[in-house]
Amino acid sequence: METISEQLTDALGIMILGMSLVFVFLGILILGMKLVAKKYAPVPQEKATVNARQPAVTKPAVSPLMAAVIASAIHQHRQKA
Repeated sequence: METISEQLTDALGIMILGMSLVFVFLGILILGMKLVAKKYAPVPQEKATVNARQPAVTKPAVSPLMAAVIASAIHQHRQKA
């Protein structure tokens, strides 16, 4: 029968071996994923600079007529209260 110190030494060696193998495997996995991502990454397209220079013309969210109707309705509601 082995002594406790021999068993602890064997256990420590197995633990270090296992952790080393996991570390190496994960390193290879990360390296492989980076290489695949670099090879098959989508190519970015250049944006048109003409549209960036001109400000976009936006329509108001609420038309002036609708704003006047809403303001009138609020005014009438406040007069009743």
